[in-house]
Amino acid sequence: MTEHRYSSPHLTTDNLTSLQTHILAEEHEYPGATGDLSWILSAIALAAKVIANKVQRARVEDVLGSMGTANTTGDEQQKLDVIANEIIMRCLGDRANIGVLASEEDDKPIILRSKAEGGHYAVLFDPLDGSSNLDVSVGVGTIFSILRTTDIKPDTPEDLILQPGTLQVAAGYILYGSSVVFLLTTGKGVDMFVLDHSMGAFVLVIPKLKIPPEKKIYSINEAYYDSFPDGYQHYLDWAHKNGYSGRYIGSMVADIHRTLLKGGVFLYPPTVTHPEGKLRLMYEANPMAMIVEQAGGKAISGDKRTLDINPTGLHQRTTVLMGSPAEVDLVLNHVNRP
Repeated sequence: MTEHRYSSPHLTTDNLTSLQTHILAEEHEYPGATGDLSWILSAIALAAKVIANKVQRARVEDVLGSMGTANTTGDEQQKLDVIANEIIMRCLGDRANIGVLASEEDDKPIILRSKAEGGHYAVLFDPLDGSSNLDVSVGVGTIFSILRTTDIKPDTPEDLILQPGTLQVAAGYILYGSSVVFLLTTGKGVDMFVLDHSMGAFVLVIPKLKIPPEKKIYSINEAYYDSFPDGYQHYLDWAHKNGYSGRYIGSMVADIHRTLLKGGVFLYPPTVTHPEGKLRLMYEANPMAMIVEQAGGKAISGDKRTLDINPTGLHQRTTVLMGSPAEVDLVLNHVNRP
């Protein structure tokens, strides 16, 4: 009997489970799946590859530094902010199932088509989080959130997408660092992919990623210590006395990525100048909260679960406390104590 050589487990050690293969396999579990979400994630993956190339060649192509303008939320725009925003808009804009695109860089959402015309989904994104770090080659990233568009007749474009984070269909981020990492959740756990340049595809490296339940690490900009409410100051004083390490990069994608893999807690508390918080709820806090919760962690904003907040505006800001469940609870113990 002839042995089939292709059946040998030793012929190749290549990782051949691509992002696309993984998504299609998930779809087969749901007979009614239309494939719409796959098309959107495929477009995001394409945009990520193009942005990754731009980030890696930024100094060569002289596209580092400021544009000399501010975006709608008042942040100084970097040249690559604008480039990344345009790339995502172009990659997603021709997907017939996307009705709305909303970006940190734009004042209003862009309505591409109505729900009746097939625009069943909205994609919200921060095209290049942490872009001010590009000049010194620190990891930056893209954050995205996918929602279903509503059936209501909107008075404003925002009405189509102002939904609590619990209604997100999918969320994820792409980290442009020493490797290009695509982290994704569709509500069935968190999967981590890495761009294999030899294949030109994102391949699965960690299925069903779980955050460590505890770790003596906190991530916060301690330069604002004097501006934090007393509870956060109490927590930091306690952490200093109990063997905690501080790790803060200044790029939310990079800080959350480390927290997911290593454990610990990420904090962006209220301050005197930003009492409502500084991170954007819809395209930063909500997608990250979904990811962290799906990995077994906790995400809190103020006195409630981040994903339960009912948004009132596209660029609404919020505080953030997320990470390993035991570490989040320890912070809350100090913040909420009498």
